[in-house]
Amino acid sequence: MRQFLVALVVAVVTAAAPASAHSLQELQTQLGDREQYFQPLDRPAPEFVLKDPDGRTVSLESLRGEVVVLHFIYTQCPDVCPLHAEKIAELQRMVNESAMRERVRFITITTDPVHDTPEVMRDYGPAHGLDPVNWTFLTSGPEEPEKTRDLAKQFGHVFTLTDDGFQIHGIVTHVIDREGRLRANFHGLKFEPTNLVVHINALTNDLHAKPHPDEPESLWDRLKALF
Repeated sequence: MRQFLVALVVAVVTAAAPASAHSLQELQTQLGDREQYFQPLDRPAPEFVLKDPDGRTVSLESLRGEVVVLHFIYTQCPDVCPLHAEKIAELQRMVNESAMRERVRFITITTDPVHDTPEVMRDYGPAHGLDPVNWTFLTSGPEEPEKTRDLAKQFGHVFTLTDDGFQIHGIVTHVIDREGRLRANFHGLKFEPTNLVVHINALTNDLHAKPHPDEPESLWDRLKALF
């Protein structure tokens, strides 16, 4: 039953093209009313140039044209990082069941580039349900051990290295639009995945049109009616 409802939600979300008349600002306002873990933003995302496990360079500039869902983890994390990766995998499954699949890129960045070697990184995605079709794991490499923790700090997300090799940190999912602007943070693990998917859909469609006076029902009301 859950899979059927998710499919219906994805279908309604994907159908919301710009011409259907809900502005991004309106959606963000509605989302703020419905999702306590949502933080709207509108500023340039921090630039980065990193590498995937195969040594290919990936930069923020190279991701222009795609909506980017980005988060920071380290693979030795014993508790919340695996849960965060699995939350991202859940979002990815929802997105990839729709036409958004070709327009969204999921990015994981390690904050422990010394331990998280290419071999470790290659094993992490399959272990947590992440699909490489539009998911990439990035590192600075062991020669720049603090680079990605510094990058996380630029996103407003602190990873504090402890004496025992672990890192104290929170959980944030960052959303970057197709022009490279940071548009939202979703904090923690308790946010409703559908809310983030609706926000992604608005960004993939450049949803900036004003609501039509003959269309009082919001996208959120249509989604709610499915349940």
